[in-house]
Amino acid sequence: MSSSASTPTPLSYKDAGVDIDAGDALVERIKPLAKKTMREGVLAGIGGFGALFEVPKRYQEPVLVSGTDGVGTKLKLAFEWNMHDTVGIDLVAMSVNDVLVQGAEPLFFLDYFACGKLDVDTAAAVVGGIAKGCELSGCALIGGETAEMPGMYPAGEYDLAGFAVGAVEKSKILTGQSVKPGDVVLGLASSGVHSNGFSLVRKCIERAQADTVPATLDGKPFKQAIMEPTRLYVKNVLAALAAHPHSADAASPGGIKALAHITGGGLLENIPRVLPEGMAAHLQKGSWPQTELFAWLQRTAGIDDIEMNRTFNNGIGMVVVVDAAAACATAATLRAAGEQVYSIGTIAPRGEGAAVVVR
Repeated sequence: MSSSASTPTPLSYKDAGVDIDAGDALVERIKPLAKKTMREGVLAGIGGFGALFEVPKRYQEPVLVSGTDGVGTKLKLAFEWNMHDTVGIDLVAMSVNDVLVQGAEPLFFLDYFACGKLDVDTAAAVVGGIAKGCELSGCALIGGETAEMPGMYPAGEYDLAGFAVGAVEKSKILTGQSVKPGDVVLGLASSGVHSNGFSLVRKCIERAQADTVPATLDGKPFKQAIMEPTRLYVKNVLAALAAHPHSADAASPGGIKALAHITGGGLLENIPRVLPEGMAAHLQKGSWPQTELFAWLQRTAGIDDIEMNRTFNNGIGMVVVVDAAAACATAATLRAAGEQVYSIGTIAPRGEGAAVVVR
């Protein structure tokens, strides 16, 4: 008596849900986008196991500054509204603006794109935004990872993470330790909600019936106003740092002393991160305008000013703390570069109060 085992049907990686050809096609779409971001220091870009970068020789004592972030639940609206071309800018901005706060110049960026099933057109739109963000902030897109993981993500959804590395001269690191009473707090306007607070934004959209959602906000169609990408402050603020450097000379300190990127936690949580012990920022309510977007969010959510200022950037995406003697000149430099600049407060002794006071 004889028996024979049946031959199993061959299973390919594609049968399991991973399309290697699609991944290769995406890489080919990405290459010309990444090429536009090349800058001094790039030795080897995308395609290798690791990207190579040489710190520019103009740095005497370079200190590397790194940052990583994602886009958060703003992606949920990108999926729902099929708006994928700007979330890549958000991804870059969230990391390079953080690196900038230490006074660093962003050098290079890597991204991580994960999905259940790879849609080349969608992924290329996202990475196109990433490349645009890198180009606008002067850093090179030199590597990344595309992960197709069947069963891990619902159809049509993906997740993003980004990683930025910058450099700053050791003697020019911004620590905020020289901030003192009387220093001026300048606020640089945001482009909108940026990439924080979107769990509440989405609740507001759910609460507002379709017939009560405004057609436009601040002159833009509603969805565009909500999805407006995070502003990239890098080039303009680096130029201001070069023009108005902080001096370690106690007799003539001058210049920019601290920067704060206003992300999750808003003005109330982020400004204290760059203030020395015993210092507080006293912000003047009404010293910068509330946009239609933030007015709609506050009205729809039914929250007070304190909750607005600890949830959203509320119209101020970057804070610059500068010596009073240099405040006007610094503001003029930033305005000439294209920033909307507001003098929003001053530094005072903290005493028993909060680190940030808005009144």
